[in-house]
Amino acid sequence: MTEYPKYAVIGGGSWATAIAKMLCVNLPEIAWYMRNEDAIDHIKTHHHNPNYLSSVEFHIEKLKLTSDINEAVAYADYLIFAIPSAFLGSELAKLTESLKDKVIFSAIKGIVPETSLIVGEHFNKVYDIPFENIGVITGPCHAEEVALERLSYLTIACGDAEKAKIVAKCLSSNYIKAKITDDIIGTEYAAMLKNIYAIAAGIAHGLGYGDNFQSVLMSNGIREMKKFIKKVHKMKRNINDSAYLGDLLVTGYSIFSRNRMFGNMIGKGYTVKSAMMEMSMVAEGYYASKSAYELNKCYRATTPIIDAVYSILYEGKDAKKVFKKLTDKLD
Repeated sequence: MTEYPKYAVIGGGSWATAIAKMLCVNLPEIAWYMRNEDAIDHIKTHHHNPNYLSSVEFHIEKLKLTSDINEAVAYADYLIFAIPSAFLGSELAKLTESLKDKVIFSAIKGIVPETSLIVGEHFNKVYDIPFENIGVITGPCHAEEVALERLSYLTIACGDAEKAKIVAKCLSSNYIKAKITDDIIGTEYAAMLKNIYAIAAGIAHGLGYGDNFQSVLMSNGIREMKKFIKKVHKMKRNINDSAYLGDLLVTGYSIFSRNRMFGNMIGKGYTVKSAMMEMSMVAEGYYASKSAYELNKCYRATTPIIDAVYSILYEGKDAKKVFKKLTDKLD
């Protein structure tokens, strides 16, 4: 029997639930940390997460459930973080267990607001975790389709190819195909930026723009993403690969995309606050648009779509007028 490292999933949302499901296919046991003790009790009794992907049934003997993050960290060799970036700092503040010698993979698609860093850089700079012990799990992949066991693809990025292969193997199954890459920073920035473009796609839909405009918006979005990532971390990469273009397309077009849904509400006239209250899940692109806009003051990439989304969400600009001007900047 193959000997695998011990894993802990950190988070209780839809993506954490999907990752727990994927790991349980190949591993005899995983630790799973979530804050919500009622959800833990429900999973122990009814074998599914009551709040997210409730159709996924777990074999309870494979789960070491805990509401203590330190217990999960102490148990595992590999930690997979799958919580909204806005809440990562407050969760990590609970740690008394050391992260030294742990291998950390992020399935978080956003910027840590306290440091304005992507998650991998945050662990490296703040917790002194070497980059060879840091990795990224990205798509194109929606948690909802993992729950339905529809064929999905993952990209596993890590500076240490062997660690990437280990995670890829543990997540793979007859409905999950995983490939590896060494572009940790590029894939993580792409995962963050695509949420902003998905909000833009949602706003456009809410304003009444059709599929013809959406295709122009997405093609401009991938070029804008390429310029931004090249400024941040220049290396040889094919922006048309699944981890970049594929993830952008599924987030921009899918009915499961919470960022597109959020943008659609904004386009239809919801305020930011009312749209957030209406949604039960966090739209990472809301936070990402501010982070990307602020970061780009240093990098100075040409980013008309990011600028447009930022001006609507954070400056209160009228979406209809902003998109009218945006249409003249796209080609």
